[in-house]
Amino acid sequence: MARFIGPKTRIARKFGEAIYGPDRAFEKRKSYPPGQHGLNHRRKTSEYGTQLKEKQKAKYTYGLLERQFRIVYADAKRSKGVTGEVLLGLLESRLDNVVYRLGIAPTRAAARQLVGHRHILVDGEVVNIPSYRIKAGQIVGVREKSKSLEVVANSLQNANHSKYPWLEWDKNTMSGKFLNMPERSDIPENIKEQLIVDLYSK
Repeated sequence: MARFIGPKTRIARKFGEAIYGPDRAFEKRKSYPPGQHGLNHRRKTSEYGTQLKEKQKAKYTYGLLERQFRIVYADAKRSKGVTGEVLLGLLESRLDNVVYRLGIAPTRAAARQLVGHRHILVDGEVVNIPSYRIKAGQIVGVREKSKSLEVVANSLQNANHSKYPWLEWDKNTMSGKFLNMPERSDIPENIKEQLIVDLYSK
């Protein structure tokens, strides 16, 4: 699957926040936008530019390319409810994101790799598609032979399993239950989803 493999600190500086998680390089230079001239030669951002930036932030945060993101948006638009909130809910229900939220992997990129390398189970069956959409009641866990992986053990040791109310973790089986689609107020990502809706509505 195609994915962004460029300089992540540069992308984080573009948005002014550590969208890929803790980053010491970002913390040192977060007040300076990327590029040779930094804060100089910056024009006022247009309404379209603001909307586009918000969409790009969402794409980079969840690790999607443009075509994938458009598909998710189209699904959100067809669904009942507020399109922007449904969009974030669908992004949160992706298998790679659920693995990350459960604390099985330290980052979404690491979660995507675990899924792709067949270390993750959904309802007891191996699923190696990062974009697989988890439904309410499904169980996401780690394969028996993969439970001793260092990346998994270290990540679970530092995980806060009570952080997300739409997930329920069972430490004995090293698996988590997706209880329901998360409410917008429970999703911690700093994304103004209405700007994305406005952009696609043009």
